[in-house]
Amino acid sequence: MAEESGRPLPLVTEQNAFFWTSGAGGRLRIQECASCTALIHPPQPICRYCRGRVLAPREVSGYATLIGFTVNHRFSVPGLEAPYIVAQVALEEDPRVRLTTNAVGCDPGDLHLGMRMEVMFQPDGDVWLPLFRPAAAQPAEPASITSDEIEPDQFHRHVRPMATKDKFEDRVALTGTGMSRIGRRLMLPPLELTVQACQEAVADAGLAMDDIDGLATWPGAGPVTGFGEGGVTAVESALGLRPTWYNGGGETFGPGGSVIAAMLAVAGGLARHVLCFRTIWESTYGELVKQGKIVPPGGRTASWMAPFGAVSAAHTLAQNAQRYMHLYGATRETLGWIALNQRANAADNPTAIYRAPMTMDDYLTARTITSPFGLYDCDVPCDAAVAVIVSAKDAARDLAKPPVYVEAVGTQQIERLEWDQSTLTHEPQVLGQSAHLWSRTSLRPRDVDVAELYDGFTFNCLSWLEGLGFCGIGEAKDFLDGGENIARDGLLPLNTHGGQLSHGRTHGMGLIHEAIVQLRGEGGDRQVPGVQVGIVSTGGLATSGALLLRNAE
Repeated sequence: MAEESGRPLPLVTEQNAFFWTSGAGGRLRIQECASCTALIHPPQPICRYCRGRVLAPREVSGYATLIGFTVNHRFSVPGLEAPYIVAQVALEEDPRVRLTTNAVGCDPGDLHLGMRMEVMFQPDGDVWLPLFRPAAAQPAEPASITSDEIEPDQFHRHVRPMATKDKFEDRVALTGTGMSRIGRRLMLPPLELTVQACQEAVADAGLAMDDIDGLATWPGAGPVTGFGEGGVTAVESALGLRPTWYNGGGETFGPGGSVIAAMLAVAGGLARHVLCFRTIWESTYGELVKQGKIVPPGGRTASWMAPFGAVSAAHTLAQNAQRYMHLYGATRETLGWIALNQRANAADNPTAIYRAPMTMDDYLTARTITSPFGLYDCDVPCDAAVAVIVSAKDAARDLAKPPVYVEAVGTQQIERLEWDQSTLTHEPQVLGQSAHLWSRTSLRPRDVDVAELYDGFTFNCLSWLEGLGFCGIGEAKDFLDGGENIARDGLLPLNTHGGQLSHGRTHGMGLIHEAIVQLRGEGGDRQVPGVQVGIVSTGGLATSGALLLRNAE
């Protein structure tokens, strides 16, 4: 057995051992379906293409096409110090199979999309990590870098028609919203932040805490470090509620999925007033780890990406952004207009974390995180909680504030969920949900007065702009150029509170909060005049959802 490098090593099981020990024989092995000969990765008990049940490892050539890479500068993992290259390759035998890996034996400047790569194995403990280097013989023309099952402009063809003309959205309203203190390293218990936001939302709606008969949250009480207060259990215990319905978990319609789940519960008669909440205390969590007061979870990983240092969403989305730029001619300046817009809006929001003016030169010269992303392409880790109340429509008319109505939601999952097996040229889990939303309404993008679109990274926002049809696929470069179209006085006012890039990473619920504020006309210095229809998206890359909201019946 080789000495361990210290990097995160995969958890070897009976189902995946053939892959992680391929290097012992010097030949890469991938699972193959005996019925249709498709290659399947990660290993599964059934073929996703023909549903065949006879699958077995097959030796492949070890040659692949380079379909993405990012030079990581910010994140170091034990045994793998920055900078290093995270790459994605598509196997020549079946380009639908992509492997996350490290590109080695080359300078990043010598890499280009479409080049031929070959496997080499690095022994590490009881596994052999398949790394890839440029092949000695290169094709005369670079190979295609796209192998998506669905082209970006064809997602609408896969949207399922409405099961019934009776829309659940028509039976609910958003009646209250609240936000806790927000800041960097507040050093407060996360449950304290949750309680602040929940009490503010209940008061905002003109309700009493005893009126709340439902609770919903994301991601719940699971082991998502720094991303929650303990879920429904913690909040029910703290507030002394007796909900008739509750829900919490990460596999829902994105970080704002708790709101959509609550709509279904209210529309189905399980509750009248559901309190939805989202808490993040990533800044304080990180500080406590530095102080040695919290020990992060360790051990072997089930991730197919972490062994290669792909430990952040940034590593996946940076490669999608790189491919997008390659195909459509966008530049870093294209993304920069999004960052500058959010900063300009944050200047008029007293709760925003970053409010200082920023220029394009500031954006372009900021330190690299993982190419092509710099510091200001990434959202701001913070401590905060946001709460939203979903009420029955007939109960909403008598409450303290004008209700915000839900015109449509977009939730359909069309593409694969594994980050490195999904859509290549846009952020995964955006295009399908966007197409689904417009299938549930007669309104169209031209009817939208304000857009609050998920911006964990600038590229998230670009993908939602195109996915939701505010510009065509591949047309964001022209739409964003100069920033006028997305300014508060422009064609589509975007992320009016500063977004996650400047206001702070509230994981989508802050965007719903801002949409409610704008539709009520309560935005103060940042208010867009005459807002009647707003759109919100939360999530992407992981599961996501979108909501089309209005302020009149």
